[in-house]
Amino acid sequence: MTPVVVLGIDPGLACTGFGVVLVEGRRVTALAHGDIPTRPRAAPAERLHRIHTGVAEVLALHAPDSAALESLFIGLDPRAILAVGQARGVALAACGAAGVASAEYAPAQVKRAVCGSGRAPKEQVGRMITVILRLEGEPPSEHAADALAVALCHAWTVGAPALRAAR
Repeated sequence: MTPVVVLGIDPGLACTGFGVVLVEGRRVTALAHGDIPTRPRAAPAERLHRIHTGVAEVLALHAPDSAALESLFIGLDPRAILAVGQARGVALAACGAAGVASAEYAPAQVKRAVCGSGRAPKEQVGRMITVILRLEGEPPSEHAADALAVALCHAWTVGAPALRAAR
């Protein structure tokens, strides 16, 4: 079975998390994860450029077959929705520029895929990611754990053969 690489993205204006997983049959391994932070006092255009550049660097380094992003959580206040929407937009633009197909999943769907409950707290998502991917050392940040969860949700939802076909 041909290995498939999936990039998960947890978009945010203050910090965008990313997680890259390798899917080989039923085995999933974390290749990389981290954060793309922005400076709080920077102009919005500068912050969005940083997110775009960071996502583009991850795409160039890992050449994923597919990407998945967490969709907007509507319970946020309108200003937060706008900021997260802008971060999602530049992340999607980076994927589009790299020719990488992308999908999106609601936060509850991601939590259900990884934890079995759509209402699982963030701490539980982090713990499950650490166990499922057998991560050693320092656990991933909250944003990186969410991004890894999005990547796993995508891999499990569409399956590796479908990911290859999407490329």
